[in-house]
Amino acid sequence: MAAVRVLRTWSQTAGRLICVRYFQTCGNIHVLKPNYVSFFGYPSFKYSHPNQLLKTTAALQGQIVQFKLSDIGEGIREVTVKEWYVKEGDTVSQFDSICEVQSDKASVTITSRYDGVIKKLYYNLDDIAYVGKPLVDIETEALKDSEEDVVETPAVSHDEHTHQEIKGQKTLATPAVRRLAMENNIKLSEVVGSGKDGRILKEDILSYLEKQTGAILPPSPKAEIMPPPPKPKDRTIPIPISKPPVFTGKDRTEPIKGFHKAMVKTMSAALNIPHFGYCDEVDLTELVKLREELKPIAFARGIKLSFMPFFLKAASLGLLQFPILNASVDENCQNITYKASHNIGIAMDTEQGLIVPNVKNIQIRSIFEIATELNRLQKLGSAGQLSTTDLTGGTFTLSNIGSIGGTYARPVILPPEVAIGAVGTIKALPRFNKKGEVYKAQIMNVSWSADHRIIDGATMSRFSNLWKSYLENPAFMLLDLK
Repeated sequence: MAAVRVLRTWSQTAGRLICVRYFQTCGNIHVLKPNYVSFFGYPSFKYSHPNQLLKTTAALQGQIVQFKLSDIGEGIREVTVKEWYVKEGDTVSQFDSICEVQSDKASVTITSRYDGVIKKLYYNLDDIAYVGKPLVDIETEALKDSEEDVVETPAVSHDEHTHQEIKGQKTLATPAVRRLAMENNIKLSEVVGSGKDGRILKEDILSYLEKQTGAILPPSPKAEIMPPPPKPKDRTIPIPISKPPVFTGKDRTEPIKGFHKAMVKTMSAALNIPHFGYCDEVDLTELVKLREELKPIAFARGIKLSFMPFFLKAASLGLLQFPILNASVDENCQNITYKASHNIGIAMDTEQGLIVPNVKNIQIRSIFEIATELNRLQKLGSAGQLSTTDLTGGTFTLSNIGSIGGTYARPVILPPEVAIGAVGTIKALPRFNKKGEVYKAQIMNVSWSADHRIIDGATMSRFSNLWKSYLENPAFMLLDLK
């Protein structure tokens, strides 16, 4: 087998750098088309040899690359820079965190696609960054070789070769998506990507898995043995730290951005929905006792068990009987779409503003699984790290205004949903039992709002009565659990 020697010659002409390769075999020299043409300030363009199976190598020598903010989906065109994880002069590698940005839907951590040195930051904190515009300049490492396979294709016409070259590209997917596919024994080549340039997203893997198995089962929480909770006398009571308000005597004007900007859009759209309200009170005396019995078991599993998982599961059981409340209507209210999944949103009050993440597929989750997911969402929500997936796809909403205070509310529907509920604080109040005796009852009030274009008062009342019966008699839920 003849020895092949590769000679690289670099020629610089008219502001461009061209890598020309010579292959010398048995004394004969053949000049091939350059594999890579690199223009300063522009991405590299690749030429593939039509008849050989080769490994091509790109040599980047101190090239400045403009790292641009890519499309993060959901029609988002601008974001706010909330935190920089690098500064000018820092060395970064691929997948290192560059910054955290916040859109009107979620916070996203941007990671590097290159190895190199940060040369310039284009934005300060709280500046607005735009999709497609540079975030940072990165000087790539000298002689950094990156190899990729080029699929062997026969000598064909230009159009046919372009088609074959697209088919021969590597599958685009993040490491997390690849790991998810590997854990479920899914070949990425069999999955159709819905992202930009055919990138495979997490939703594509889940959709593929759903088609194969018929349902997506949420992971069961791992049972962990934890020490018993400390006795009350051993607990230290945290002292709240609050900054005293500073009176400046001056007006201040600032732009509406982030989650507040999303609220403007959502509430403006909600004005087009004719709301009607319905209120009732719920006796949670039995549920309070049940939760106290289950709390130590949940704690041993590493789960904080609140009342909300019971509220959500009862709502899901009610939605099975009244699917019109788990529906959506089109913009002109000509068609109703009944949602198969019960993705129930929970309104959260955070430092960034009001956010409404949702627990997916409650209809197939247990109380403990719902509680586990709630713990995750609350932790991420407090840190401002909820993903777009967590904040989208809701079909019904419950707002726990009682966690702050208050008895009744007038919740506003979140389009395209058609119903929402708000639960108040739980209070110990005197009530009469069936024998006419006064007893101490744990009373909570609930306020419902529904889209009166497709939901009438009788339907809302029947749903509320069913939801109420599950909470007043938790054992009834066992009859309908699947």
